[in-house]
Amino acid sequence: MELNKNLQILAQKMMAYAVSQMYPGALIAQDQLIEDGFRYAFYVPNEVISSNDFNRIKAQMKRLYDSNPKITYTVKSLAELNEVFKNNKFKLAAIHNAKQEQFDVIIINNFIDLCPNLGIDRLPKVDWLELVNVSGIYFQGNANEQQLVAIDGWIVDNQVDHDNFKAYLQDKLERDHRKIGAELELFTFDDSVGKGLPIWLENGANVKFMLEDYCRELLLRNEFHFVQTPILGTVDLYKTSGHWDHYRENMFPVLAFDDEAYVIKPMNCPHHIRVFQHKSHSYKELPYRIAEFGIQHRYESSGSLTGLERVRQMQLVDTHTILMHSQIKSEIKRFFNIILEAHKTLGTELYSIDLSLHDPNDKEKFFDNPEMWKNAENQLRSALKALKVPFKEVVGEAAFYGPKIDMQMKTATGHIVTISTIQLDFLLPERFNLEYIDDQGKKARPVFIHAGIIGTFERYMAILLEQTKGVLPSWLSPIQVMLMTVNNEKHYKFAKRMQLKLLKLGIRARLDDSDNRISKKIRDAQIHKIPYQIVIGDNELNSKDIVYREYGKNEEVKIPLTKFISLLKKKIKNRIK
Repeated sequence: MELNKNLQILAQKMMAYAVSQMYPGALIAQDQLIEDGFRYAFYVPNEVISSNDFNRIKAQMKRLYDSNPKITYTVKSLAELNEVFKNNKFKLAAIHNAKQEQFDVIIINNFIDLCPNLGIDRLPKVDWLELVNVSGIYFQGNANEQQLVAIDGWIVDNQVDHDNFKAYLQDKLERDHRKIGAELELFTFDDSVGKGLPIWLENGANVKFMLEDYCRELLLRNEFHFVQTPILGTVDLYKTSGHWDHYRENMFPVLAFDDEAYVIKPMNCPHHIRVFQHKSHSYKELPYRIAEFGIQHRYESSGSLTGLERVRQMQLVDTHTILMHSQIKSEIKRFFNIILEAHKTLGTELYSIDLSLHDPNDKEKFFDNPEMWKNAENQLRSALKALKVPFKEVVGEAAFYGPKIDMQMKTATGHIVTISTIQLDFLLPERFNLEYIDDQGKKARPVFIHAGIIGTFERYMAILLEQTKGVLPSWLSPIQVMLMTVNNEKHYKFAKRMQLKLLKLGIRARLDDSDNRISKKIRDAQIHKIPYQIVIGDNELNSKDIVYREYGKNEEVKIPLTKFISLLKKKIKNRIK
């Protein structure tokens, strides 16, 4: 659901007016539209604003609304605004940074602020406005500047939209992978370990291992061969590849000792090229396909780190294919179908497909070889048209070495992120002098394809949790069966034998033998979204049957244990929900 941007801006100004009235000495500092509404940051000396003040701020806004304030839009000169904001260094910085002589402004009674002409002279009812968050931020993001108080909110112009948008935000909150990850105890972060360095907890590691098993099986079935390469690479390796010139700002600092210099691996492609070059190859061996679950480190600013969506250490389901020019279209189609099969099996949906092209005017970011770019981009464009899939072309989003097909997904926070990708590369074969022996016995230059089925495990896990709300299929669930004893003294030994039997058969079973009441055990299993829950009581001790409840269902099913095991193993084997 999209909000009316002009309404957000006017509400933002009205809130700033109200706050400036309520807090003597408060200065309006910096405003912005955010994804789900608006934000205004204030400098409020000797005062604390918290969410407890939201109702007071809304009440003041309502008084302003009821007074029918005069709202006008006009233009002010730089000299006039210098006088208006002479005691407000924040606004002075904004107008001076703009390097303009005239500015659009809004005037509400005696309140003035920078603002384009919105064409609105009255705010909708304050009943349809919500203030949702207060946070501390630094002016212009600079930690050396003064700290500001930022208030977030949103507004609509009718009750139906108000109720619908509140429901949308609640659903969005429930889908946030950070919230789900904490509830299901999948992963955590610890600043003493390092910002952006995910720690996979027991449950999360189980899910990740299942994803690895599936991806390995899928790639092996499609004639990829797995390798394992070092987590370090020499600076010279990345100078040869071109990453040193084009990607250095995203690398961690160089590790230097004696006469050697290394970087922590930011990508796997240079290593995989060296795998190919360890011996000579004939055209009969092409396409030459290799894969690796490669651990990579990339420096991201602390402000951009977002749960598992954006991290500094990641593990990529990475593949590289070395092939002849004549094999390009068939290989792209082949890998495209591998990606579609993976998302179908895993139950995740793509948002869009982009053909990411270079910007011919940007000679610094993209390798300067117009003919190479034209050839590579036409090859990908032709392959996508042959696949008959909708796509859009995006200029300037290619890798420095070549164009790519980016398969995008939308996160719960509204970010569009690349998950799966196919990149066509004519440059690295030149830089590394890649060769194969053709059918005439002569040396020939191959083509290089970088491709990822599901991107990194970290980002894919974030998407998977958000699209499923954490309700994972039984084959992928970290705990597949929760056994719960009614009475530990009477039922523990029987329940433990059953757990060990399930574990021996490859079923991830856990036993809740706590002293909690059975109702709480069941509730805890539901909260953790465990697919199957089995209560062990007196009836089960002398019976070959068990009674299970499936997550999301109220009815209990009585079934022989052997039949239940067969049912679950079939689901696991066939990777069905």
